[in-house]
Amino acid sequence: MQSPDTADKANLARSRRTLWLILLVCAAPIIASYVAYHFWAPTGRVNYGDLIEPRPLPDSPLIASDGSPFRFSELKGEWVLLTVGAATCDAMCRQKLVYLRQVRLAQSKESARIERVWLLTDRSVPDAALVAEHPGLRIVRGADLAASLPAVRVPADHIYVIDPLGNLMMRFPADPDPKRMLKDLSRLLRHSKWK
Repeated sequence: MQSPDTADKANLARSRRTLWLILLVCAAPIIASYVAYHFWAPTGRVNYGDLIEPRPLPDSPLIASDGSPFRFSELKGEWVLLTVGAATCDAMCRQKLVYLRQVRLAQSKESARIERVWLLTDRSVPDAALVAEHPGLRIVRGADLAASLPAVRVPADHIYVIDPLGNLMMRFPADPDPKRMLKDLSRLLRHSKWK
């Protein structure tokens, strides 16, 4: 049989071990997060489009293809898919217009939160048959604005995304993959509740 002093010492040692075990269990997540943050930085990214430092588009007056005035502030509260190009619209331009339409339609009930804008860089008039293929597409003249858009090569290569606050925030690469564009836009719509 143990003496009272020996039993007290054993209980004290057991209590200390239990205390240290509790402290270790509580500190483990903090230590693990510190190690993960400083030594295992993530290498991949989720988005397909290139994120741009958000910046507001200038709200200078532009002219719509029908001659009416247009400002990007009219679209505040909506996500905007913006493409840039000449009114003559080559094959790449036509493909981008189709992507804008299809990516928007694929959002089903969320499609009402998306506007599409074609920013013309010349004074020509787009083909009426082409315009008829894209109902709801806003066609606006703005060569100066187009020249100010950030691009890898030229702004006409990209499709841009403007957030509901009017900030240019993403661009898709030249000849984009519409399925990956759709995923990016779906994610943006899901995580934003402007309306």
